[in-house]
Amino acid sequence: MQPHNAAPLIKAQNLTRTYSLGDSEVIGINHLDFEIAAGELVVLKGDSGSGKSTLLSLLAGLDRPTRGELTVADHNLALASDAALTHFRRDVVGMVFQSFNLMPTLNVLENVSLPGLLAGKPFGQIKSKAMEFLDWLGLKDRLTHLPAQLSGGEMQRTAIARALINDPAIILADEPTGNLDSRNGQIVVELLADLKRKWKRTVVIATHSTLADSLATIKICLKDGMISGG
Repeated sequence: MQPHNAAPLIKAQNLTRTYSLGDSEVIGINHLDFEIAAGELVVLKGDSGSGKSTLLSLLAGLDRPTRGELTVADHNLALASDAALTHFRRDVVGMVFQSFNLMPTLNVLENVSLPGLLAGKPFGQIKSKAMEFLDWLGLKDRLTHLPAQLSGGEMQRTAIARALINDPAIILADEPTGNLDSRNGQIVVELLADLKRKWKRTVVIATHSTLADSLATIKICLKDGMISGG
């Protein structure tokens, strides 16, 4: 945990995202105010359409607020240029998706290494780091396997390693257990909790599942784009 006088890692004020649909305006999220300190494990709950994915897209720098303020790791995402958002997505956040999003023609080691190589980092350094993460995730015997040769749990663990390769401060996971059975879902949730404990990362998990509830240090429940009591 950070000292009490440290600035929050994530701070939202009056955060709002609306979308135009014909002549009408659809509210994704509406006047959110919250702060998240470094080193928290945040579970973002809510039904479909509650605003979870919208909020995660904003935190990831994949989308921009319509109104309000959003600061993540000293980056003002409401005012950032396109170039600054590209840098932010590459270096500050790592994403884990429900559908894994692995490159089908690349093997495990290549999939994990790719973001680091795209960032221009030396191959030897990236390969060494990828091997370390894959060993920790129990995948050292799968380095040359293609995604089609992996189980769902192995694909998601590969995706976690890929999310870590550029040393992001924050891991954002969008329904990371959605395509997994309960046993593999539990394994993935515990690995994400380990990122907080062992690797001191801040982790935000958007999920319908209750698997991560007992591990959360903060729960944010959304309903109709607003924070609700639960």
